Amino acid sequence: MSDPIQSDELAALRVQIDALDQQLLSLLNQRANVAEKVGEIKRAEGTPFFRPDRVAQVIAKIEKANQGPLQNAHVASIWREIMSACLALEAPQRVAVLGPEGTFCEQAAIDFFGSAANLIYCNNFDEVFHATAAGTAQFGVVGMENSTEGVVARSLDLFLRSPVHVIGEISLMVRHNLLRQSNSLDGIEVVLAHPQALAQCQAWLSQHLPHAERRAVSSNAEGARLAAAHPSWAGLASERAAAQFGLHIVAHAIQDEATNRTRFAIICLPQTLGTPPMSGNDCTSLVVSVPNRPGAVHDLLVPLKNNGVSMTRFESRPAKSGQWEYFFYIDIQGHTSQAHVAAALKELQSLCAFYKVLGSYPVSQ
Repeated sequence: MSDPIQSDELAALRVQIDALDQQLLSLLNQRANVAEKVGEIKRAEGTPFFRPDRVAQVIAKIEKANQGPLQNAHVASIWREIMSACLALEAPQRVAVLGPEGTFCEQAAIDFFGSAANLIYCNNFDEVFHATAAGTAQFGVVGMENSTEGVVARSLDLFLRSPVHVIGEISLMVRHNLLRQSNSLDGIEVVLAHPQALAQCQAWLSQHLPHAERRAVSSNAEGARLAAAHPSWAGLASERAAAQFGLHIVAHAIQDEATNRTRFAIICLPQTLGTPPMSGNDCTSLVVSVPNRPGAVHDLLVPLKNNGVSMTRFESRPAKSGQWEYFFYIDIQGHTSQAHVAAALKELQSLCAFYKVLGSYPVSQ
């Protein structure tokens, strides 16, 4: 039997929690009423409804004021959802992501925009770029690079011709799970996933499923969806996808690298949202090409060195001209509004046959 004194104390605490919940609900609705008024002013002035720098400022202020016992990470998550719900009252944000439901791209969008965002599911990153550029979605989320397998080449290629720019990024811990109708490794003939996921799990698959066909599909969630309809098929996807499609998690976190992360870019048209203001921890991404002459690539680095700008990424992609020419994708530390960064970029541009700034934005924490 339970202790009656303890039961009385527990009952009293639950009454206290219920009362606090009612106070919280009342305060949240008061906040929502104010947010609606903010939305009316923004609508009249024609200013952007969603500003990631404002979200970051509010969360930073709340974290600074937090005295516990809630952890700052949990407080930040709560406030992001509160702001997302209030923003949905002002103007729901349409965000294009790689579908179907259950992808890591979807999770990245929710982590950045909150769960009140109106997600538009696309079959591939080409469609995400197109939906964002055409205005079907106000924002898009695309994979940029993985800590194990490197850059997402298709995303880099799409930036060349698209009018969108990068206004933010989010880094997501990626854990691939083997999903299947039955809770067993026996009889698996096909493993389906995005090519990057198959590559990130190749050692585990070679050891445990050496005879299974590895079949690339448009997304991990699509692999999970297909596995849900075929008893001898399995997918590599998230726990979210397992719940979405009613699958067993046969093996947890089978990626070859324990700290496997993927970096996602948040994109939009410049008229939807301009370059975010300097945050103090920023990255500027650009793509360039140079004339095919000796020392041309070396010369690209000189303006950065001369102006004290640090380069954090340098990738090459074929120009597909048939002339063995290349585009170079460069990330540098700093914001275009900083004098030394602006000077370096001006000098760099004078050396280039092609030059395009993809975005200047806060680095993901």
